[in-house]
Amino acid sequence: MKRKTVMTSNIIAIAAALSGCGGVSESPNQASTGADLVVNNATIYTVNNVAPLAQSMAIKNGKIIYVGDNESVNEFIGDNTEVKDLAGKLVLPGLHDVHIHPLESASEATHFTLPEYADVNEYQAVIENASIQHSDAKWLIGYGHNIDGLLELTQSPRAVIDQVVNDRPVVIMEQTSHSMWVNSKALSIANITQQSRDPIGGVFGRDESGVLNGILYDNAGNLVMDLAMQGQGDEATENYFGFLEYTQPELLQHGVTSISDARVYWQRGQLDTWLKLANDDALKMRVSLGLWAYPEASDESQLAQLKSLYQASQDSLLKVDQVKVYMDGILVNTTAALKAPYEYSWLALDGDKGLNYFTQARLAKYIEVLEPIGFDFNIHGIGDRGIHEALNAIEAGSKGIGRHRITHLEVVDSLDLPRFKELSVIADAQVAGEFTEPHHWPELTPLLGHQRSDRLVPIASLVEQGAMLTLSSDWNVSTLNPFVGIAHAVSRAPEAISIEQAIEAYTINAAYAMRQEDRVGSLVAGKEADFIVLDRNILTLDAAQIKQTRVLQSYVQGEVVFTAK
Repeated sequence: MKRKTVMTSNIIAIAAALSGCGGVSESPNQASTGADLVVNNATIYTVNNVAPLAQSMAIKNGKIIYVGDNESVNEFIGDNTEVKDLAGKLVLPGLHDVHIHPLESASEATHFTLPEYADVNEYQAVIENASIQHSDAKWLIGYGHNIDGLLELTQSPRAVIDQVVNDRPVVIMEQTSHSMWVNSKALSIANITQQSRDPIGGVFGRDESGVLNGILYDNAGNLVMDLAMQGQGDEATENYFGFLEYTQPELLQHGVTSISDARVYWQRGQLDTWLKLANDDALKMRVSLGLWAYPEASDESQLAQLKSLYQASQDSLLKVDQVKVYMDGILVNTTAALKAPYEYSWLALDGDKGLNYFTQARLAKYIEVLEPIGFDFNIHGIGDRGIHEALNAIEAGSKGIGRHRITHLEVVDSLDLPRFKELSVIADAQVAGEFTEPHHWPELTPLLGHQRSDRLVPIASLVEQGAMLTLSSDWNVSTLNPFVGIAHAVSRAPEAISIEQAIEAYTINAAYAMRQEDRVGSLVAGKEADFIVLDRNILTLDAAQIKQTRVLQSYVQGEVVFTAK
């Protein structure tokens, strides 16, 4: 679905014409009782092509009852109406982040953080200090580092940890989450030996002699992290308070009023944490959950369990209505699935074309079974083969009733660009990270060659081919600040889009992906009043200025959920 874009020059002209013009209300009888809230003298960008700009808005019982001009809104003002004069400030619909990791990224279940790059002594000092500080922890759990840094060390990565901690298991998540660095004790507890075969969607790293080096790629690392979190026993508590005390306030502060958790480890109790947050009335935003499809699970058992977990009540802020599937890994670890071999690979995989968590046929089966239940699929696809196979699986398994999306989209074959529109597949991309900027593309040339490392994350090309685009953060891989994502989206030539398209990607398009475009995503009479007030008009600013945007207030269902101090 491609939406017509309203250009900034037209917006300014419409704004000038709005003075004295009438608006649109849900019901002419609302004036008799008065609205709960009226915002006027504002610049309201409605993300509604019929009337893209307005000056005022009236809200009653959490719903928008009028959007229009300053004069006509007066008839909605009663004795008990709160009136806010915004002095021309920009109002947008509440922003959506349809790919974020809100529990994991704020949880304090992790004991320490490593720098992205360091030498052996620096790594060991941090690990040893963490071991002393957390002497009672059954597993020592860390985060940080990059895979290429480990592989360039003069010692085996496993030995680096063993030399300072060898009496209990250590697992350290690489900063993209696509590999784990472990010591010998962790390998022993996980029953990983020299004779172990690589698991589905993963690789046990080995040195040139074939000896396990302590690096576990992709799903091989997930299996050990699951053991670590279960062994700690306090992940649920850490996740609950991490979201409540940090993540949710931080998101609302940045104008994000709806999110999709892009990887819910329901076998680790993360679904229970979300249900508790909802039952405790602790949610101040709309949340859709993407249940993790475990690559190593029995299909019969897993499909039955996923079916039983579905829930999508319109009365709840929490919905369990998405499934998260990985097709492949990531480029920098040479595990993303490519059509042609890597120029250089860290791994001795057959054909050097990366790996699959799910095959095309298996994904098609999951879609065929779960789509009729109501599930939409959020499919990780980074390499051109992974993306191609995901599109094929949707084509084979979908009956056309799902709102499936492929996320990341780093290397996309030009032949697959038009298939997003043809198959009604949503293109979800992340451009907030500095590493996605065009001047960083050549850094992947040694792994991909020049042709494939050019035009990474081709959002403009996708939009030009008619794809519905959403933009998201993948926090904490990238900042959760959507204004950084918007700024990058409009400035990353030759794959830049307009400011209007970027806003659509964070609002109405993302609302569609979450099956709530009839309720939120644009500011229209009859919809629920999720909106934000900004300190500047991003419609008229350059990228550097957009990045500095501050949210003054965030509203959900007409209630203030954040106010800047």
